[in-house]
Order: sequence, then structure tokens, then C-alpha cells
Amino acid sequence: MYSNYPQKITALWTSFLLGTLFHTDLALMPLFHELEVEHSHAGGSLDAIFGLMLLFFVLPMIAIIATNFTHAKSYRTFHFGLTIVYSFLNLGHLIADIVVNAPWYQILLMTVLLLIGLLLNLVSFQWIKRHHHKNSQMN
Repeated sequence: MYSNYPQKITALWTSFLLGTLFHTDLALMPLFHELEVEHSHAGGSLDAIFGLMLLFFVLPMIAIIATNFTHAKSYRTFHFGLTIVYSFLNLGHLIADIVVNAPWYQILLMTVLLLIGLLLNLVSFQWIKRHHHKNSQMN
């Protein structure tokens, strides 16, 4: 079932990206009900924040493509590290949502995204170990 790992990883990254988009969409929903949306407290130019958001979305997109086009050990190891970074970022975001008293649905969605991320960590780790085990049996 080695070839099944890229499919699982792709499904998890896709679910994560859809959830992240919905998280952003939920934050904008008050606009459609003629309510105010909270302002950013960043001040000044938001280019850096938007750049980081772009990077946050683009890296999983690249990971989806790369996961389906390569099975190189170096990539699988890099990918696992990437999933770990995203899990820490998601945990931080969930904690921040709790601290700022975000609406319950945002906290629930961030919890689901964190759980998807943890499952992605597990499957990514299994992908490394399964491939390693398969290669060691061939020798």
C-alpha cells in the first residue's frame, strides 16, 4: 500500500486548505449581514502579513504537487518537517483564537484543522517509515 500514502497526504492537505479558506471566509461573513469586521491591529502596511498568508497557502499547494510527483527520501523528510511546522502554527493560531475570545465556530474549525494537521503528521511519518521498511526488505 506504499502508493496509497501520496493519496492520503493529498486528501489531508486539500482538506486542510479548504478548512483554512473557510476559516478566512467565516471571518468575513459579518460583511454580508451588514455588520462590522474587526480591524487588524498590525498598523501600517499589511504587505508582510499578506505575503506570509500567501506563503501559508502556497506551500501546501506545492506539497500536494510534489507528493504526487516524487517519492525521494529527501522530499519525504522535508515534507514531514513541513507538516510539523504547520501543526505548531495551527496550535498557535488556535491558542490565539482562544485568547482573543474568537467566536466558538472559529475555535471549533481551528481545532478541526489542528486535528487534520496531526493526522497529516502521522501519515507523513508513516510514509517515511513504510518506504524505508520496504527498501530494507529488498536488500
